[in-house]
Amino acid sequence: MSKIDDIRYFYDEEVNGALLNVARHPMMKALMQFTFPNRDENFWLDEFKNIHSINDFQNRIISHTVRQILNKSSDGLSTSGFDKLDKNTAYLFISNHRDIVLDTSLLNLVLLDNGLMLTASAVGDNLIQNSFINILAKLTRNFLVQRDLPIREQLSSSKLLSEYIYDLLKKKNRSVWIAQREGRAKDGNDFTQQGILKMLAMAGGDIPLIDFFKSLKIVPLSISYEYDPTDALKLPQLMAKSRNETYAKDDNEDFKTILSGALGQKKHIHLHAGNILNEELDNIASQYENKNKQLQAIAQVIDDSIIKNYKLWPTKYIAYDLLHKTDRYSEHYTKEEKQLFERRLEMRIDSSDETLKNSFLEMYANPVTNKAKQDDNV
Repeated sequence: MSKIDDIRYFYDEEVNGALLNVARHPMMKALMQFTFPNRDENFWLDEFKNIHSINDFQNRIISHTVRQILNKSSDGLSTSGFDKLDKNTAYLFISNHRDIVLDTSLLNLVLLDNGLMLTASAVGDNLIQNSFINILAKLTRNFLVQRDLPIREQLSSSKLLSEYIYDLLKKKNRSVWIAQREGRAKDGNDFTQQGILKMLAMAGGDIPLIDFFKSLKIVPLSISYEYDPTDALKLPQLMAKSRNETYAKDDNEDFKTILSGALGQKKHIHLHAGNILNEELDNIASQYENKNKQLQAIAQVIDDSIIKNYKLWPTKYIAYDLLHKTDRYSEHYTKEEKQLFERRLEMRIDSSDETLKNSFLEMYANPVTNKAKQDDNV
């Protein structure tokens, strides 16, 4: 058995067998009824028989699922920056992270519609403990990031992950998506964890750090939802963190979050592909010789791009003004939009709890705060 078998997605020759094994699973049936509401069961069962690769599955099935999600739970998806990308080039998309499944699903729909290479995507193995979801993840080109390992195993796991990502990018010519941090940014603060970059660098060997990162063709990706359908679900963990308490998830919490993210109202969504990091990395090489300083600077460059290109919807400005009891950004929203957001706030949390209310508002307002800080530093 190959050492990557514990983390890799399915090879194409494994796809048809895996798909047929779960074809009649109740969760697959529910997914297909959502995807093809006007078709009977024989339609997708026949489709499955003729699917023999991940590309087949994504093109013929999953792309329709994502379009249905957009039709039923959003006011539309807009994009920018993808016209700069080449269809034959593998990129490393380093992205802010809001939704467990939807972030990568939307990216791949955009790549598909633009004739660009779809990604292999990193997902925490803690999120796919359910056997059906594990198979579905591997059918959609997700590879596993092993979580909660004993300390002695963490280093070897990180090294394996780094080598696998590098192999996908450089040998398989496959684009890769990875979040800028472990887990979703539940408070709206999109900052890159240096540990992610250290993990990626492990595959570099003797290659100078900056040359290695240039070879990855890093594209910072900004994903912005007007409404976060999982906003209220994120609050218990945020509140526990604010009280320095350990947060324990319910057994079905991640699955509930996945469903809420897919089916909950998002209104408008925007994805922006930033410029490929190149000149920025050369500038870092000219300023710093120390590797830790270089990694810090790379993280900052990624953050700057993600924050700069993050679409600030009216909800973000409304939350900022409500949080700070000001009308500083009132020109960015209407009275009706503000009333709608306030109604949502009342419906989703106990707004008489000031701490809870402020945490909810900060989740939406922090991107505004961070962009304002960025503008002040320019």
